Amino acid sequence: MKDGSLETDLGQDQQSQQLEGINLSMSDQGLVTVTFQDHILHMHVDRAAKRNAFTPHMLQELGRAFKRLDEDPEAWVGLLTFAGAHTTSGLDLPAFLPAMQSGTPIFDDTMLDPHALERPCRKPVVCAVQGVTYTIGIELMLACDITVAASDAKFSQLEPARGITPMGGATLRFVDRAGWGNAMYHLLRCDVFDAQRAKEIGFVQEVVEPNRQVERALEIAAEIARNAPLAIQAAKKAAWDAVMINARAGVDQLVPNQMALMQTADAMEGAMAFMQRRPAEFKGR
Repeated sequence: MKDGSLETDLGQDQQSQQLEGINLSMSDQGLVTVTFQDHILHMHVDRAAKRNAFTPHMLQELGRAFKRLDEDPEAWVGLLTFAGAHTTSGLDLPAFLPAMQSGTPIFDDTMLDPHALERPCRKPVVCAVQGVTYTIGIELMLACDITVAASDAKFSQLEPARGITPMGGATLRFVDRAGWGNAMYHLLRCDVFDAQRAKEIGFVQEVVEPNRQVERALEIAAEIARNAPLAIQAAKKAAWDAVMINARAGVDQLVPNQMALMQTADAMEGAMAFMQRRPAEFKGR
């Protein structure tokens, strides 16, 4: 890959996704921009007008960017950033419901899952987060190797408050990073916690002033890129194998567990409450 800018284009077709009366036009599905310089592949997520709420299209485009990083021998380090004041408010849930109900895979062979549930990108990835960093935002940053957070960042893994369960690795990586007690403290309460708490439990490695997180993450990526790339990749693989060999059973249960939950009345109530912007009333069935 040569230095320069590569942009994933959403295209001009007029297709739309429809779900329960929700229409999501192609122009509203979000953008992932990829730039490359000095062996650093910069992946930038942009749906800022919707607080970067993820659509399936955005997640697939990010998967293509991760695959490019994984396969290009000239790309030694990845940098993941998000447009606007917030990392992400989470999934655009109505757009994901059909796949969640059916268990249909989001990714195909042209993509590498940025959640790193099957295997991680071989290259190290540095992430910068700011503002609201909910659900998939936490899972994506925990699938990266190093995270820099703005001091205004706030975090929440709130899927159970919507009648579903985290699908992007939170249930595995919360325990790995924070320990059982801290993991249960946040996973089961679905609370909101700040950047200092995230650093205390190992979710983020540095906290910086707002608007400095991308600059600092780039500095760290450049530091890594000065090292021998194959040695860096070998170090990451050895560490990953040590952690994930015992986590395989948990990964294998993610889809079956979610499919079973999607058949419950509580899951449908969670989705309806989300769309109607009201508190959910769960019945435990």
